[in-house]
Amino acid sequence: MHHDQFGAWVEPTGDKPAGYYVYKRSRSPYERWMEEEEIPIVRGIGVRDTRDVSLGAWKRRNARGAFLYLDGLEGVKGMYVLEVPSAGETHPERHIYDEFFLVVEGRGTTEVWRGSEKKQVFEWQAGTLFMIPINANYRLVNATGSPALLVAANNAPGVFNIFQSHRFIFDNDWDFHERYDMSDDFFKPKSELEMEPVRGRAAIRSNVFPDIVNAELPLDNQRAPGYRRIQPTFTGFIQDAGTGGFISQYPSGRYSKAHFHASGAVLVCLRGKGYTYNWPVDVGPTPWQDGRADQVRVLEYVPGGLVAAAPGGGNWFHQHFGVGRDPLRVINYWGGPHARWGIAEERDDDVKAGNLFGIHEGGRTILYPEEDPFIRQEYRRRLAAEGVEFTMPEEAFSR
Repeated sequence: MHHDQFGAWVEPTGDKPAGYYVYKRSRSPYERWMEEEEIPIVRGIGVRDTRDVSLGAWKRRNARGAFLYLDGLEGVKGMYVLEVPSAGETHPERHIYDEFFLVVEGRGTTEVWRGSEKKQVFEWQAGTLFMIPINANYRLVNATGSPALLVAANNAPGVFNIFQSHRFIFDNDWDFHERYDMSDDFFKPKSELEMEPVRGRAAIRSNVFPDIVNAELPLDNQRAPGYRRIQPTFTGFIQDAGTGGFISQYPSGRYSKAHFHASGAVLVCLRGKGYTYNWPVDVGPTPWQDGRADQVRVLEYVPGGLVAAAPGGGNWFHQHFGVGRDPLRVINYWGGPHARWGIAEERDDDVKAGNLFGIHEGGRTILYPEEDPFIRQEYRRRLAAEGVEFTMPEEAFSR
C-alpha cells in the first residue's frame, strides 16, 4: 500500500494559525486499493441497470469489472460488478472479508476449498444469491458461451481501512472454522421458514438461494399493504439484527412508506421496475409542499439496477415505487457485518418497529396519511403512463 509522504514542518509567523486553511480529503486505504485495481469506479446514488455499467479489464481476477462506490457506503460496504468471460473462470482468491454474489445473467459453478482439502462445488444461474465463506479459496466458472454478470457485496472497506495490509487480507492462513466448517451440506440450498429472533419476521437459513427472483415470499405487510418479505440468513454469523439483509416485494400499483435509517443499505431490483426518492430528514416530511423539492434525489431502475437507500451520510428519507405490471421485487443487499451493530438508532432494550410507528410517535416512518400530497399524485400519473392500475387500498390513507 502506498502512503503519502510528509513534508517539512514550517512554523507559522506572528499570530497566523498553523497548517492549511482548506484541508485535502484523505483517500482511505480501501479507496486507494480500488484505484490500484485499475477498473472503473462508479459513484453516485445508484445505476438504472448494472448491464449498462462500463467495465474494465480486471487483470487480478481474470475478468472484467467495475467498483460501485455508492454514496453512503464509505467504510461500511464494498460492491462491484463482475463479468466472467464466456467459458472462462476467475483466478482463485481468498480474503479475510465476507463476500456475497447475486447473479444478474448467466450460469455456472462456484468452487470453494480450504488449503489442500477437496473442493466443494455448487451451481448458480440468473437470480442465485450465494455466500463465499471468510478466508476460503474460491473461483467462479462460467458454464456458457456468453459472459456471466454478477453483483458482489462485501465488508472489505472496514477490513482495508483497519489492517492496511494486502498480505494480511489476501495471504492469510487463519482457519475460520466456526465460520466455515466444510460440512457436506454447507452449500446445499435450504427452504425452511423460521422466525428471526429480533424483529420476529420470516427468515431462511441457507448459504445458497437458487432463485430469489421467482421464489415465493411470505406475507409481511409492514412496508405496504400486501408487502412480502424474507430474510436470508447465512451460516457462521451471530443471528441478530442486521444479519442477511432481506428480499421483498410490493404488489403492482402499490408503494412503500418513506422511512429513514443510517446509510449503508443498497437495494437491487430483481423484478418489475420502479423509482426511489431520497431526501435529507432535516428537509422535513413534505418537501414538495414546502418548496424544497430540489433537494429530493430520484433514481429509476429496472431488474439489475440498484440504489443506495440512505445516501448523504445516512438519515435520509427513502421511498420506493413500482410502476410495472409485475410486482416490484428488490433485495436489500447485505455485505456482511461491520462496526455498526443492530437496529439503527438502537439505544434501549426495546426498539419500536421503524415501519409501523410514524415519526410523530418516535418511529422512523412517514405514514401514508402524513406524506406529501405530491407523492401519490405523481405515482398515479406514472402508473397511468404505464397503463398500470393504482391498487392502494383507500383505508391506508385514513388516519
